[in-house]
Amino acid sequence: MNVFNIVIAGVGGQGVLMASKVLAESALKSGMDVKQNEVHGMAQRGGSVISFVRIGDKVSSPVVMPGTADILISFEPLEALRYLHYLKPGGKVVYNRVTINPSTVASGLATYPTDVEEQITGRCKNAHGIEALSIAHEAGNAKAVNMVMVGSVMKGLPLESGVIEGVVAELSQGKGVDVNLKALRGGVAAA
Repeated sequence: MNVFNIVIAGVGGQGVLMASKVLAESALKSGMDVKQNEVHGMAQRGGSVISFVRIGDKVSSPVVMPGTADILISFEPLEALRYLHYLKPGGKVVYNRVTINPSTVASGLATYPTDVEEQITGRCKNAHGIEALSIAHEAGNAKAVNMVMVGSVMKGLPLESGVIEGVVAELSQGKGVDVNLKALRGGVAAA
């Protein structure tokens, strides 16, 4: 298998790093080579967070280069727009439709664009927005948005769904296993 590139983007506190860990661990358990890289300096301050997961037979670098990502998973629409340049031609983006105002918008220094979704679909023909927060609430916890987003791309990954579910159960360590698995399956249904 060639290298499969995944970019995960969001806002600090949304669980981007946990989603990245689920995908990386799932690839390892599937016997694949995997490299993961993350930028989380702003993770606790509500800033932009991005993570790369690269899986395949042989992966030499953890960095996804612009124009090479197979899938972009975004936990927030503006973050999807910010990182669309990572997608390769024909790549897919799945994004959470719930907006989170960046600090510049919250402080009145900027305005949130009203046409973010139109810009996303104008630049990527294979874009899909989902109501991840609603699905997470239905699963039992708003914090499960990250598992909803992982579930939303599961059918497009070179990984078995049972392996991903097992990793989610293992990483949940008994806390919220049912909620996380329900959120994961809700994401699959939304896709």
